[in-house]
Amino acid sequence: MFVQIVQGQVTDAKAARAAMDRWARDLAPGAAGWLGGTYGITDDGVFIAVVRFESAEAARRDRERPERAAWWREMTGCLTGEVTVRDCDDLTLLLAGGSDQAGFVQVIQGRVRDRDRARSLAEQAGHLVPRFRPDILGATIAIDDGGFLTETVAFTSEAAVRAAEKLAMPADVARLAEEELSLLDEVSQLDLRRPCFASQT
Repeated sequence: MFVQIVQGQVTDAKAARAAMDRWARDLAPGAAGWLGGTYGITDDGVFIAVVRFESAEAARRDRERPERAAWWREMTGCLTGEVTVRDCDDLTLLLAGGSDQAGFVQVIQGRVRDRDRARSLAEQAGHLVPRFRPDILGATIAIDDGGFLTETVAFTSEAAVRAAEKLAMPADVARLAEEELSLLDEVSQLDLRRPCFASQT
């Protein structure tokens, strides 16, 4: 799998959502190798889309489609300042990797100092999470060539997350979470309270 992450500051949230909906409706059927995506806008207007393809080649072919180029001009017209596009073929899935049924999504980003250790911690967490965090439906951890990590976590609901945050985690789970964060520099978190999803049917 290959993941492309698009991120920027929104000037028109309604238009940005309409553009992403149009992608799913009109362009996705012709995108060979496109698997799906998670996208949304934070309360302070940051747009992010985490888009999944079968391969980097599939993503490249999609970029070269004329209709996709026209759509990209429409999409970037809804954004201001620098628009970041990150290509990631270093992927780790937690549980099922996510869910289109999620009611809340958190995106954690940062520059990872040890990607091998980050992968190992994610694999360990995959065995522990179902027992202690039933609100977590899955996650995708994508790292680009420069070592920038984007972890996209799908939750049942924001209320379930806030309730779970008030509970003490078992010591082994807490150690994993603390070490994972300790591997990251320039850490930021984006909360998508109205996440949107699209997937290949």
